[in-house]
Amino acid sequence: MVKSEIRMVLLLVFMGIIMIFVMMPTTTFKKVWFPSIKAKTQSTYFGSAGARLLIYTFPMLFIAALGCVYLHLTKNNEDIYKKSDKENNRISIWKTPVLVKGPLGIVTGTELAFFIMFIALLVWSFASYLVMSFETINKKTAAKLGLTVWQDKLESAGLRFGLVGNIGLSFLFFPVARGSSMLALLGLTSEASIKYHIWLGHIAMVLFTAHGLCYAIVWGNTGHLHAFISWRKADISVVAGEVALICGLAMWVTVIPRIRRNMFEVFFYTHHLYIGFVAFFVFHVGFAYTCIMLPGFYLFMVDRYLRFLQSRRQIRLLSSRVLPCDTVELNFLKDPALRYISTSIVFINIPSISKIQWHPFTITSNSNLEPEKLSLMIKKEGSWSQKLHQILSTASSVDHLDVCIEGPYGPASTHFMRSASKHRTITY
Repeated sequence: MVKSEIRMVLLLVFMGIIMIFVMMPTTTFKKVWFPSIKAKTQSTYFGSAGARLLIYTFPMLFIAALGCVYLHLTKNNEDIYKKSDKENNRISIWKTPVLVKGPLGIVTGTELAFFIMFIALLVWSFASYLVMSFETINKKTAAKLGLTVWQDKLESAGLRFGLVGNIGLSFLFFPVARGSSMLALLGLTSEASIKYHIWLGHIAMVLFTAHGLCYAIVWGNTGHLHAFISWRKADISVVAGEVALICGLAMWVTVIPRIRRNMFEVFFYTHHLYIGFVAFFVFHVGFAYTCIMLPGFYLFMVDRYLRFLQSRRQIRLLSSRVLPCDTVELNFLKDPALRYISTSIVFINIPSISKIQWHPFTITSNSNLEPEKLSLMIKKEGSWSQKLHQILSTASSVDHLDVCIEGPYGPASTHFMRSASKHRTITY
């Protein structure tokens, strides 16, 4: 009973969040809803940011907090996975890949539906913003700003690109918060959610780049080059926006498959520029407007801090074996209370090889059959695994091998595998 009520509350709050994003570009929200909420929430502590904290930040954090309670109540409860064959078949249809090749990768029916709806939200928001702004632009209003009509419209379009880009930024960090309850509530794993982060990153950077280009074209045509170096304390800081955009472009360039695959360390270290990107983004738009993207970033930072604390603890290596086919087996001592299922992964770091490199591996042991042991199988492929193979081949080095582990991460259940295999046979 309690769980069903929590599900209902979570659904209602989520629908409310969607409604806010849909209504955000309308005059009703801008002139009626938001002023009314702002008048009631402006306080000594939060000031002008109170309304946006209530509208954008609080609902997301409320879902994350209540989601933790729900997941705790459903822990070790297999009843939530027991569905009829008819229900399983209906769900499996939506989880069947509908796109295999293409820029989006492997996409299921559910993912494609949500992707289309998200793009529709962006198009709706941009079109609504643009229509409202163009209605007020004419020769007289443009002349007051020292612009022509097309320059004023282009500048207005640039502003709207930035506003819509912030929607993509609002969801950008949710998929990379590995231990977040948000992913578990949706039945998503951290590794499967990376593609959503990639999609959102591309969308946000396209919009933010267009945002910057529009302003650059207008300022270049009007000769207002001094605007490029303006930093207003009480308004938009252009310099901060430029630094944030440069950080974003640097990360965006290293996402190119050829760079990411051949120079992964360049990609990895460059992505730490997200700290500079977010910091200067806050300076660019101000804290009040940052509240729109704050929930995702906040949950990501909490998750990142908890993972940092976990990764600092070293785990005891029970034994290791060098197997044929250039493969090594590592067996670690673990707490019997640590439970995981098949297909779970862990990230391991061996300081004697590299203090900063973390590599993911699939767990090969079963926590039910071996409650005090966690096993990994690692094949000698790259330079890191070659060094590990070399260390383990020397008996004297194994006793002093320090290993740090982060995880495990994996799906909340494999019931979908059981339901799928139940009705399918393979013929040769």
